[in-house]
Amino acid sequence: MKPKDIHVIGAGLGGLAVSCLLASEGHRVTVFEKNDSPGGKINRVKSDNFRFDTGPSLLTMPFVLKELFNRCSANIDDYLSLKQVEPICRYFYRDGTVFTCYQNLENTLDEIGQIAPADVDTYKEFLQYSADLYDRTKDAFLFNPLYGFRDLSNLNLLDFFRIDAFTTVSERVDQYFESPYLRKFFKRFTTYNGSSPYRAPATLNVIPHVELTMGGYYVEGGMYRIVTALHQLAGDLGVEFRFGTAIGKIEVKDKNVQAIFDSEGNEYPAELVVSNSDAAETYLELLDDEAVPDIKKKNIKKLEPSCSGFVLLLGINKRYQQLSHHNIFFSEDYEKEFHRIFSEKVMPEDPTIYIADTSVSNPSHAPEGGSNLFILVNAPYLSDRYDWEEHSTEYADFVVSELEKRGLDNLGESIVHRTIINPLDFHEKYRSNRGSIYGTSSNSRFAAFLRPGNKSREIEGLYLTGGSTHPGGGIPLVILSAFHAMELIERYE
Repeated sequence: MKPKDIHVIGAGLGGLAVSCLLASEGHRVTVFEKNDSPGGKINRVKSDNFRFDTGPSLLTMPFVLKELFNRCSANIDDYLSLKQVEPICRYFYRDGTVFTCYQNLENTLDEIGQIAPADVDTYKEFLQYSADLYDRTKDAFLFNPLYGFRDLSNLNLLDFFRIDAFTTVSERVDQYFESPYLRKFFKRFTTYNGSSPYRAPATLNVIPHVELTMGGYYVEGGMYRIVTALHQLAGDLGVEFRFGTAIGKIEVKDKNVQAIFDSEGNEYPAELVVSNSDAAETYLELLDDEAVPDIKKKNIKKLEPSCSGFVLLLGINKRYQQLSHHNIFFSEDYEKEFHRIFSEKVMPEDPTIYIADTSVSNPSHAPEGGSNLFILVNAPYLSDRYDWEEHSTEYADFVVSELEKRGLDNLGESIVHRTIINPLDFHEKYRSNRGSIYGTSSNSRFAAFLRPGNKSREIEGLYLTGGSTHPGGGIPLVILSAFHAMELIERYE
């Protein structure tokens, strides 16, 4: 394949990954990014001597990231230092019960023996079930572009139909466990791709294997280091970046990509375009109506967005010894919480609250004696049922008050820095579909298999990456979307 002039829209993780892959194969790559820095939803905030990551806080399947560097003839150890987080996470329940989950299985089983002794063996059985799901889905789904006949011909169809897609995550978990603590614990993993455990297929029970058995990792210095490392690698490979350049149109002629135009009307001819913008944004906003069949647009509009998130970044002048690096404070009625988010599309009055305190692992992320708390509450995607301009500050105050009730004494009085990020911000800054964080939800049996593909079937020369495309959201899957786009480019161009 001869070198081509390729334009990449968006310097988020998928755009960075695919630009590195393309440049490593000799292509001339230019990345256009509307914001002033790379990373997309993987970003950071620095203020008042506090440092916060604003995106993913845990890295799973690190071998995927390592493979990205390998394919670009680089050694990840020259760019990043990865370390397992121990414990993985600490869970706080409404009745005062605390459960700490460790990388070390025996330590976790000891914890379960204290809170749910009847489910100790069941925990091990469930991990095996989750591992079996991974073995059945990884080749059929994760590591497969699922684009052409050749992608289907090598599948083990027996495995494909044994992925537990005909019951929900919640139903399967309840069949295994008696303990309300472990039921809630295992249902939470569905939120990793922005879905509800009460609607998503049990196939998503693969996620516990990925975290609990394969391991959860943190990047020394902060998760944003992944972005700076890939930006550096791309630059070393000759990729050109144009920050502060919003793309407003992809021009198509005779069903072939011709060029892209920025928001000021400047034209950039291209032989290929890779859009790392949200897939819905790409098809519905960046392409003229005549370039996209009506049925395609209808199908894109019908895809349910994932949930969004309400984020508080709190720099505080104290430490809470009960907090580990990762922490979750569960709501009392988990099912009601997800009903509020996905059916009523309003914020829950009894939310589950996630806190990442990276100062536990990197003390330099906060002044001495202080903490940097990244606080996340799952939120509905944007609709006319909830007015964030009216409720954002009010809900932030409510979350702080709730955490004080749940054991973080005098939190409000300890705040030195506060930043609020709500679904409107995700929509406006990253053009995510209705403010969603993870692209489309998996709240139906085969929704995960219906994500937009990594190559357009209607337009030649248009490829897509990112969490809104196949195979989904989260750091390893977004990198896999770049692998798939690269494979399809090599196959069809």
